[in-house]
Amino acid sequence: MPNIETGLKDMMSIEGALGAAVVDYGSGMALGTLSATSSLDLNVAAAGNTEVVRAKMRTMDQLGINETLEDILITLSGQYHVIRPLTDRKGQGLFLYLALDRSRSNLALARHRLKGIEETLEV
Repeated sequence: MPNIETGLKDMMSIEGALGAAVVDYGSGMALGTLSATSSLDLNVAAAGNTEVVRAKMRTMDQLGINETLEDILITLSGQYHVIRPLTDRKGQGLFLYLALDRSRSNLALARHRLKGIEETLEV
């Protein structure tokens, strides 16, 4: 079972990956980060995306939606940002965050690979 460091390396091996993080959305702090660029501050991204996850969870609760949140996709003109909450009991309260270069990535394949990383990640 890969640990956080190995999981981050696996995330960064996805074609077009710009940055990856494992984030605690209780605190908004990144447990680990890896980046291919200095222009992406993953600690700021972790804190900001924590608010996105909290808002979506709160909205689902208010709407009475009793389903599992698989991922959240934020599409920018040049990037994809994928947020994937961990569903395993050991990973509760954590999410994977992956920023991708839109011109170099395959979103469907990236989501598939991220799901596989989540399933094997040992936190």
